[in-house]
Amino acid sequence: MGLRYHYNSTTCKYEPIVVSPGLFVKQGFRFLGISFLIGLIGLLYYNYRFPFLDETHRLEENNILKTEWQVLQLNLEKASLQLARLENNDDNNFRVILGMEPLSSTQREAGVGGREKASAEIIYPLIKSAVDFSEKIKNRLTVEAQSMVELKKQWVSKQKQWAARPAIQPINNKELIHLYMVYGARLHPLLGYVRPHNGLDFAAPANSPIYATGDGVVVYADGGTTYGNVVFVNHGYGFETRYGHMTHYIVSVGQKVKRGQVLGYVGNTGLSGGYHLHYEVLYQGKFVNPISFFQHDLNNSEYEKLIALGHQEDVALD
Repeated sequence: MGLRYHYNSTTCKYEPIVVSPGLFVKQGFRFLGISFLIGLIGLLYYNYRFPFLDETHRLEENNILKTEWQVLQLNLEKASLQLARLENNDDNNFRVILGMEPLSSTQREAGVGGREKASAEIIYPLIKSAVDFSEKIKNRLTVEAQSMVELKKQWVSKQKQWAARPAIQPINNKELIHLYMVYGARLHPLLGYVRPHNGLDFAAPANSPIYATGDGVVVYADGGTTYGNVVFVNHGYGFETRYGHMTHYIVSVGQKVKRGQVLGYVGNTGLSGGYHLHYEVLYQGKFVNPISFFQHDLNNSEYEKLIALGHQEDVALD
Protein backbone atom coordinates (compact mmCIF):
# COMPACT_ATOMS: atom_id res chain seq x y z
CA MET A 1 0.00 0.00 0.00
CA GLY A 2 1.43 3.40 -0.99
CA LEU A 3 1.99 6.18 1.45
CA ARG A 4 -0.35 9.13 1.60
CA TYR A 5 1.03 12.68 1.89
CA HIS A 6 -0.24 16.04 2.99
CA TYR A 7 1.20 19.54 2.45
CA ASN A 8 2.68 21.17 5.51
CA SER A 9 2.40 24.95 5.12
CA THR A 10 4.90 25.56 7.91
CA THR A 11 7.73 23.66 6.33
CA CYS A 12 6.41 24.14 2.81
CA LYS A 13 6.88 20.43 2.21
CA TYR A 14 4.80 17.37 1.51
CA GLU A 15 5.05 15.08 4.45
CA PRO A 16 3.82 11.50 4.76
CA ILE A 17 0.59 10.99 6.75
CA VAL A 18 1.28 8.93 9.79
CA VAL A 19 -1.82 7.33 11.41
CA SER A 20 -1.39 6.64 15.08
CA PRO A 21 -3.05 3.53 16.61
CA GLY A 22 -5.43 5.70 18.66
CA LEU A 23 -6.54 7.71 15.67
CA PHE A 24 -6.99 4.50 13.68
CA VAL A 25 -9.21 3.02 16.35
CA LYS A 26 -11.15 6.27 16.69
CA GLN A 27 -11.79 6.51 12.95
CA GLY A 28 -12.66 2.78 12.83
CA PHE A 29 -15.30 3.17 15.50
CA ARG A 30 -16.65 6.24 13.74
CA PHE A 31 -16.89 4.32 10.50
CA LEU A 32 -18.57 1.35 12.18
CA GLY A 33 -21.03 3.63 14.02
CA ILE A 34 -22.02 5.45 10.87
CA SER A 35 -22.35 2.13 9.01
CA PHE A 36 -24.49 0.64 11.80
CA LEU A 37 -26.73 3.69 11.85
CA ILE A 38 -27.18 3.58 8.08
CA GLY A 39 -27.91 -0.15 8.24
CA LEU A 40 -30.44 0.28 11.04
CA ILE A 41 -32.25 3.04 9.17
CA GLY A 42 -32.27 0.89 6.06
CA LEU A 43 -33.62 -2.10 8.00
CA LEU A 44 -36.40 -0.06 9.59
CA TYR A 45 -37.32 1.42 6.23
CA TYR A 46 -37.33 -2.04 4.64
CA ASN A 47 -39.50 -3.48 7.39
CA TYR A 48 -41.87 -0.54 7.01
CA ARG A 49 -42.15 -0.90 3.28
CA PHE A 50 -41.80 -4.70 3.14
CA PRO A 51 -43.25 -6.48 6.29
CA PHE A 52 -42.25 -9.99 7.23
CA LEU A 53 -43.97 -12.78 5.30
CA ASP A 54 -45.91 -14.14 8.30
CA GLU A 55 -47.07 -10.64 9.19
CA THR A 56 -48.22 -10.17 5.60
CA HIS A 57 -50.21 -13.37 5.85
CA ARG A 58 -51.77 -12.21 9.10
CA LEU A 59 -52.74 -8.90 7.55
CA GLU A 60 -54.36 -10.70 4.64
CA GLU A 61 -56.22 -13.02 6.99
CA ASN A 62 -57.41 -10.05 9.05
CA ASN A 63 -58.74 -8.34 5.94
CA ILE A 64 -60.58 -11.52 4.94
CA LEU A 65 -62.01 -11.89 8.46
CA LYS A 66 -63.16 -8.26 8.45
CA THR A 67 -64.95 -8.81 5.14
CA GLU A 68 -66.59 -12.02 6.38
CA TRP A 69 -67.56 -10.27 9.63
CA GLN A 70 -69.22 -7.46 7.71
CA VAL A 71 -71.18 -10.03 5.66
CA LEU A 72 -72.20 -11.80 8.87
CA GLN A 73 -73.31 -8.53 10.46
CA LEU A 74 -75.32 -7.66 7.35
CA ASN A 75 -77.00 -11.09 7.39
CA LEU A 76 -77.86 -10.67 11.08
CA GLU A 77 -79.47 -7.30 10.35
CA LYS A 78 -81.47 -8.79 7.47
CA ALA A 79 -82.60 -11.68 9.69
CA SER A 80 -83.65 -9.21 12.38
CA LEU A 81 -85.74 -7.21 9.88
CA GLN A 82 -87.41 -10.35 8.51
CA LEU A 83 -88.16 -11.52 12.04
CA ALA A 84 -89.61 -8.08 12.88
CA ARG A 85 -92.00 -8.36 9.92
CA LEU A 86 -93.08 -11.81 11.11
CA GLU A 87 -93.60 -10.49 14.66
CA ASN A 88 -95.66 -7.62 13.30
CA ASN A 89 -97.88 -10.01 11.29
CA ASP A 90 -98.18 -12.22 14.35
CA ASP A 91 -99.35 -9.39 16.62
CA ASN A 92 -101.37 -7.26 14.20
CA ASN A 93 -102.82 -9.83 11.79
CA PHE A 94 -102.80 -13.44 12.98
CA ARG A 95 -103.67 -12.73 16.61
CA VAL A 96 -106.32 -10.16 15.67
CA ILE A 97 -108.04 -12.63 13.32
CA LEU A 98 -107.94 -15.38 15.93
CA GLY A 99 -109.07 -13.10 18.77
CA MET A 100 -105.79 -13.35 20.71
CA GLU A 101 -103.94 -10.58 22.54
CA PRO A 102 -100.64 -9.45 20.93
CA LEU A 103 -97.42 -10.25 22.77
CA SER A 104 -95.91 -7.36 24.70
CA SER A 105 -92.35 -6.16 24.16
CA THR A 106 -91.51 -7.58 27.60
CA GLN A 107 -92.69 -11.04 26.53
CA ARG A 108 -90.76 -10.88 23.26
CA GLU A 109 -87.55 -9.77 25.02
CA ALA A 110 -87.91 -12.27 27.89
CA GLY A 111 -84.60 -13.89 28.85
CA VAL A 112 -82.37 -11.60 26.76
CA GLY A 113 -80.52 -10.21 29.79
CA GLY A 114 -79.51 -13.65 30.95
CA ARG A 115 -78.19 -14.60 27.55
CA GLU A 116 -76.17 -11.39 27.24
CA LYS A 117 -74.06 -12.59 30.17
CA ALA A 118 -72.56 -15.16 27.80
CA SER A 119 -70.64 -12.36 26.07
CA ALA A 120 -69.45 -10.69 29.29
CA GLU A 121 -65.94 -12.16 29.00
CA ILE A 122 -65.44 -11.08 25.39
CA ILE A 123 -63.01 -8.13 25.33
CA TYR A 124 -63.35 -7.11 21.68
CA PRO A 125 -66.25 -4.63 21.33
CA LEU A 126 -67.05 -5.59 17.73
CA ILE A 127 -67.32 -9.30 18.54
CA LYS A 128 -69.18 -8.64 21.80
CA SER A 129 -71.76 -6.47 20.02
CA ALA A 130 -72.36 -9.09 17.33
CA VAL A 131 -72.67 -11.91 19.87
CA ASP A 132 -75.22 -9.90 21.89
CA PHE A 133 -77.15 -9.10 18.71
CA SER A 134 -77.24 -12.75 17.61
CA GLU A 135 -78.38 -13.84 21.09
CA LYS A 136 -81.27 -11.36 20.96
CA ILE A 137 -82.31 -12.70 17.56
CA LYS A 138 -82.06 -16.25 18.88
CA ASN A 139 -84.28 -15.36 21.85
CA ARG A 140 -86.84 -13.59 19.65
CA LEU A 141 -86.94 -16.64 17.38
CA THR A 142 -87.61 -18.87 20.38
CA VAL A 143 -90.47 -16.65 21.53
CA GLU A 144 -91.90 -16.45 17.99
CA ALA A 145 -91.69 -20.25 17.58
CA GLN A 146 -93.70 -20.66 20.81
CA SER A 147 -96.17 -18.07 19.56
CA MET A 148 -96.61 -19.99 16.29
CA VAL A 149 -97.42 -23.14 18.27
CA GLU A 150 -100.09 -21.20 20.17
CA LEU A 151 -101.44 -19.71 16.94
CA LYS A 152 -101.67 -23.17 15.36
CA LYS A 153 -103.62 -24.53 18.32
CA GLN A 154 -105.95 -21.54 18.26
CA TRP A 155 -106.35 -21.83 14.47
CA VAL A 156 -107.36 -25.48 14.74
CA SER A 157 -109.82 -24.61 17.50
CA LYS A 158 -111.23 -21.67 15.52
CA GLN A 159 -111.58 -23.80 12.38
CA LYS A 160 -113.69 -26.27 14.33
CA GLN A 161 -115.69 -23.43 15.86
CA TRP A 162 -116.26 -21.70 12.51
CA ALA A 163 -117.20 -25.00 10.86
CA ALA A 164 -119.69 -25.69 13.67
CA ARG A 165 -121.32 -22.27 13.53
CA PRO A 166 -124.72 -22.44 11.71
CA ALA A 167 -123.64 -20.10 8.92
CA ILE A 168 -125.50 -21.13 5.75
CA GLN A 169 -129.11 -21.43 4.59
CA PRO A 170 -130.76 -24.80 5.22
CA ILE A 171 -132.57 -24.45 1.86
CA ASN A 172 -130.77 -23.47 -1.33
CA ASN A 173 -132.00 -20.24 -2.92
CA LYS A 174 -132.61 -22.17 -6.14
CA GLU A 175 -135.24 -24.26 -4.34
CA LEU A 176 -136.64 -21.46 -2.22
CA ILE A 177 -140.16 -20.26 -3.11
CA HIS A 178 -140.74 -17.96 -0.18
CA LEU A 179 -139.09 -17.06 3.12
CA TYR A 180 -141.46 -16.28 5.99
CA MET A 181 -139.42 -14.02 8.25
CA VAL A 182 -141.98 -13.92 11.05
CA TYR A 183 -140.01 -14.37 14.28
CA GLY A 184 -141.42 -14.17 17.80
CA ALA A 185 -145.02 -14.25 19.02
CA ARG A 186 -147.63 -14.70 16.27
CA LEU A 187 -151.09 -16.17 15.60
CA HIS A 188 -150.73 -19.87 14.78
CA PRO A 189 -152.46 -20.54 11.41
CA LEU A 190 -153.91 -23.89 12.52
CA LEU A 191 -154.39 -23.57 16.29
CA GLY A 192 -155.89 -20.09 16.11
CA TYR A 193 -154.12 -18.54 19.10
CA VAL A 194 -150.91 -16.61 19.69
CA ARG A 195 -147.82 -18.67 20.47
CA PRO A 196 -144.07 -18.17 20.01
CA HIS A 197 -142.61 -18.70 16.56
CA ASN A 198 -138.93 -19.27 17.32
CA GLY A 199 -137.65 -19.82 13.80
CA LEU A 200 -138.03 -19.02 10.10
CA ASP A 201 -140.17 -20.86 7.56
CA PHE A 202 -138.61 -21.74 4.19
CA ALA A 203 -141.31 -22.62 1.62
CA ALA A 204 -139.92 -24.96 -1.05
CA PRO A 205 -141.15 -27.78 -3.30
CA ALA A 206 -141.81 -31.13 -1.63
CA ASN A 207 -138.70 -33.25 -1.18
CA SER A 208 -136.29 -30.34 -1.66
CA PRO A 209 -133.05 -31.20 0.22
CA ILE A 210 -132.50 -29.72 3.67
CA TYR A 211 -128.87 -29.02 4.55
CA ALA A 212 -127.04 -28.98 7.90
CA THR A 213 -125.97 -25.39 8.46
CA GLY A 214 -122.83 -26.32 10.41
CA ASP A 215 -120.76 -29.28 11.62
CA GLY A 216 -122.27 -31.13 14.54
CA VAL A 217 -123.85 -34.27 15.96
CA VAL A 218 -127.48 -35.36 15.54
CA VAL A 219 -129.01 -35.44 19.04
CA TYR A 220 -132.64 -35.99 18.08
CA ALA A 221 -134.38 -37.46 15.02
CA ASP A 222 -138.02 -38.44 15.38
CA GLY A 223 -141.55 -37.90 14.10
CA GLY A 224 -145.07 -37.51 15.45
CA THR A 225 -144.49 -34.16 17.17
CA THR A 226 -145.83 -30.70 16.33
CA TYR A 227 -142.65 -30.40 14.29
CA GLY A 228 -143.58 -33.57 12.38
CA ASN A 229 -140.43 -35.36 11.31
CA VAL A 230 -137.71 -33.31 12.98
CA VAL A 231 -133.93 -33.37 13.43
CA PHE A 232 -131.93 -31.57 16.15
CA VAL A 233 -128.18 -30.97 15.60
CA ASN A 234 -125.83 -30.01 18.44
CA HIS A 235 -122.95 -27.99 16.95
CA GLY A 236 -121.03 -27.44 20.16
CA TYR A 237 -119.80 -24.03 21.30
CA GLY A 238 -123.33 -23.36 22.59
CA PHE A 239 -125.12 -23.75 19.21
CA GLU A 240 -128.02 -26.04 18.29
CA THR A 241 -130.22 -26.08 15.16
CA ARG A 242 -133.60 -27.69 14.55
CA TYR A 243 -135.21 -28.72 11.26
CA GLY A 244 -138.94 -29.50 11.25
CA HIS A 245 -141.82 -30.77 9.05
CA MET A 246 -139.64 -33.04 6.89
CA THR A 247 -141.19 -35.69 4.65
CA HIS A 248 -138.45 -37.89 6.08
CA TYR A 249 -134.93 -37.59 7.46
CA ILE A 250 -131.87 -39.62 6.44
CA VAL A 251 -129.68 -39.23 9.55
CA SER A 252 -129.73 -40.94 12.92
CA VAL A 253 -129.05 -39.96 16.54
CA GLY A 254 -125.30 -39.85 17.30
CA GLN A 255 -124.32 -39.35 13.66
CA LYS A 256 -121.75 -36.67 12.92
CA VAL A 257 -122.73 -34.30 10.11
CA LYS A 258 -120.86 -31.68 8.11
CA ARG A 259 -122.01 -28.28 6.97
CA GLY A 260 -123.88 -28.70 3.67
CA GLN A 261 -124.72 -32.36 4.32
CA VAL A 262 -128.32 -33.35 3.52
CA LEU A 263 -130.31 -34.17 6.66
CA GLY A 264 -133.68 -34.85 5.02
CA TYR A 265 -136.27 -33.38 2.67
CA VAL A 266 -138.93 -30.69 2.77
CA GLY A 267 -142.33 -31.96 3.82
CA ASN A 268 -145.66 -31.00 5.40
CA THR A 269 -145.72 -33.20 8.50
CA GLY A 270 -146.88 -32.16 11.99
CA LEU A 271 -148.74 -28.90 12.56
CA SER A 272 -147.94 -27.37 9.18
CA GLY A 273 -149.86 -25.17 6.75
CA GLY A 274 -147.92 -26.22 3.63
CA TYR A 275 -144.67 -27.69 2.33
CA HIS A 276 -141.85 -25.90 4.07
CA LEU A 277 -138.96 -26.20 6.50
CA HIS A 278 -139.28 -24.73 9.97
CA TYR A 279 -135.69 -23.80 11.00
CA GLU A 280 -134.54 -22.75 14.46
CA VAL A 281 -131.20 -21.70 15.98
CA LEU A 282 -130.44 -21.80 19.69
CA TYR A 283 -127.41 -20.30 21.42
CA GLN A 284 -126.70 -21.20 25.03
CA GLY A 285 -130.17 -22.71 25.20
CA LYS A 286 -131.97 -19.56 24.01
CA PHE A 287 -133.66 -19.03 20.66
CA VAL A 288 -132.06 -16.49 18.31
CA ASN A 289 -133.20 -15.24 14.92
CA PRO A 290 -131.56 -17.52 12.29
CA ILE A 291 -131.33 -14.72 9.72
CA SER A 292 -128.54 -13.17 11.79
CA PHE A 293 -126.34 -16.10 10.78
CA PHE A 294 -126.85 -17.31 7.24
CA GLN A 295 -127.25 -13.92 5.56
CA HIS A 296 -123.47 -13.42 5.80
CA ASP A 297 -122.93 -16.47 3.59
CA LEU A 298 -124.73 -14.87 0.63
CA ASN A 299 -123.46 -12.59 -2.09
CA ASN A 300 -125.35 -9.39 -2.91
CA SER A 301 -127.64 -10.88 -5.55
CA GLU A 302 -128.46 -13.92 -3.41
CA TYR A 303 -129.21 -11.72 -0.42
CA GLU A 304 -131.41 -9.43 -2.50
CA LYS A 305 -133.34 -12.46 -3.74
CA LEU A 306 -133.72 -13.69 -0.17
CA ILE A 307 -135.14 -10.36 0.96
CA ALA A 308 -137.43 -10.24 -2.05
CA LEU A 309 -138.81 -13.67 -1.11
CA GLY A 310 -139.38 -12.71 2.52
CA HIS A 311 -141.85 -10.23 3.99
CA GLN A 312 -142.09 -9.38 7.68
CA GLU A 313 -145.85 -9.06 7.62
CA ASP A 314 -146.38 -12.62 6.27
CA VAL A 315 -148.13 -15.20 8.43
CA ALA A 316 -145.96 -18.17 9.32
CA LEU A 317 -146.84 -21.66 8.04
CA ASP A 318 -146.69 -23.25 11.52
